[in-house]
Amino acid sequence: MAATTDGSADALIRRRHVLYVEGYDPQGAEGYHNLFSRSFRRFLKNWPLQTAIGDLKIDSEDLAHWTVDAAGPNWQVATRYDFLRQEQMIRANMAEPMWRQVPRALGWALNYLFTGTLFRAYRASHQYGIALTLFQAMLFWWLALSGLAGWLIAWLAMRFAEAPLALGVAIGIAAALVCFRLLRPLANRLFVVQINSHWPYLLEYARDQRPSCWDRCIEAGAARLVAVARANAADEIVVVGHSGGGVTGPAVVARALELDPDLGRHGPRVVLLTPGSLMPGIGLHRAATRVHRDIARIAVEPSILWIDVQARADVLNFYLFDPVAGIGIDAGPARCNPLIWVVRLRDMLAPEFFDKLRRSVFRMHYQFIMANDIRAPYEYMMLVCGPVPVEQWARRGSEILARFADDATYRSPT
Repeated sequence: MAATTDGSADALIRRRHVLYVEGYDPQGAEGYHNLFSRSFRRFLKNWPLQTAIGDLKIDSEDLAHWTVDAAGPNWQVATRYDFLRQEQMIRANMAEPMWRQVPRALGWALNYLFTGTLFRAYRASHQYGIALTLFQAMLFWWLALSGLAGWLIAWLAMRFAEAPLALGVAIGIAAALVCFRLLRPLANRLFVVQINSHWPYLLEYARDQRPSCWDRCIEAGAARLVAVARANAADEIVVVGHSGGGVTGPAVVARALELDPDLGRHGPRVVLLTPGSLMPGIGLHRAATRVHRDIARIAVEPSILWIDVQARADVLNFYLFDPVAGIGIDAGPARCNPLIWVVRLRDMLAPEFFDKLRRSVFRMHYQFIMANDIRAPYEYMMLVCGPVPVEQWARRGSEILARFADDATYRSPT
């Protein structure tokens, strides 16, 4: 059981500190605070609590935070929700001229093909492999449509306007560039730019090609984690790494263990929660030495509890997959992590809403960090703001859920 301040496995959490490590999402702290606030209002439809969400506070270029107070009839929890900021880096990457982004993305796609990483991803999760291939293919289609439009206009100019070859070629190139530019908003809406910006940089990071654009946020997150643990002002610390944060979240914890090898052995219990992690997508690359090193370190660290949350309905995570042995790491008999928590997103949502979400890959992926329609053992808002340690939810979710009355009174076991 998760350790608590009074030493009892069943003692309730009164103070929780969350360090949220986002995926590759340019909306940043402001967007996530808005997302959390909107989702929390939905959460309260199922859980009649007394609550207050604080305003977003920008602490530095690396960190922001907000607070959440939640209380049931016989419990109350104060949560500080730290947000590890990466939006400046992500926005700068995505704002680079496309003549830089496109060759980099094509290089990543070819690397995944010729190193066999794409085929290993298909073997690990055919759904994920298809999704990854689709985003790569959409970039090729974008280029192909632009090229086809340029060729057609060049042919028309030479065929009907009798333009000389050199002028026709120039017109065709200009037309292709204009078409490429005009298709950019559609590519943005389909996440083509975002995904094809993310993975080349992620591959550089995984292969330990320094300096990496993630070095600063990992260092800042690790320093913050060490400081929070040493302050001993919380009953539980939860590092949440959703989506691409399933790569950087473990990196933050691994770096924090370098700064303080006793992290987790003093003060509050440290939990690494990776819902909807896409880490295996990069960890399956045989040259992903930095990712392998981070995962191997946490896999054998008994003072840290790593909980990897997986769901079949989310095609952007790896369902029923061992995130250690599955990426080729032999942690040996000392292995103690992760605890794999398989959840059913269908059981959390109204049937009509679930059917709607099935048509939206990214919205389904974000359900891991959003409120449910229905009370269920996995409810993100209860994990970060509720009175029960995260480990108990992961190990005995249905039993824990049954202890809550309709009015959110928590009945402790007798």
